[in-house]
Amino acid sequence: MTENRDLKATALSVVIQAGGKSIRMGENKALMFLSGKPLIQRVLERVKPIAQELFIVTNDIPSFEFLGEKMVNDSIPNMGAIGGLYTAMDVSNNHYVAVVACDLPFVSTAILLKGLELLVQSDADVAIPMTGPSFYEPLHAVYRRGPCKEAIYQSIVLDQRRLVSWLPRVKVIELRPDLYREFDPSGLAFYNINTKDDFLKAEQIIEKSLK
Repeated sequence: MTENRDLKATALSVVIQAGGKSIRMGENKALMFLSGKPLIQRVLERVKPIAQELFIVTNDIPSFEFLGEKMVNDSIPNMGAIGGLYTAMDVSNNHYVAVVACDLPFVSTAILLKGLELLVQSDADVAIPMTGPSFYEPLHAVYRRGPCKEAIYQSIVLDQRRLVSWLPRVKVIELRPDLYREFDPSGLAFYNINTKDDFLKAEQIIEKSLK
């Protein structure tokens, strides 16, 4: 991280998105116990050490009160994932915002901090990993709050609901595998849980790491 910058300029808000309906899972996957802990708690515990501010965006606040963290509803209801992303920018109090999904049990704080570093050192607005040709990971990325909030809002107004529909309106740093591989030697940072099979595989990975 660059030195001699005001702390507020580099303070990081971390936002966990937990508004999905978990249709393929058949139940709220964020609350499913993964090796003894709710999935969302595992995500929270990984990202909390790098957060100067942390909150959860959810349409079911009572279900997550046990976490003891700040929770907010969508600023613009019924817009799906892009509405949650807008809420992250709308509610955050810092210039830089990391947004992660609640279904990433191996989310990498090292990748997020690298993204933050690249934003601080440049005039870019987004540092977003790519896991394949034209395939972005917007829910494991870091954003400059002001310009991203405006660009996301424009997409919402135009009913462009894809999570990356607004990226052409801002300056983007693409974190390609050759850049982030050293921060994710296991290759698990972007492993997300959508099905029972995904869940069982994640449990096996965790249990193996404890042996």
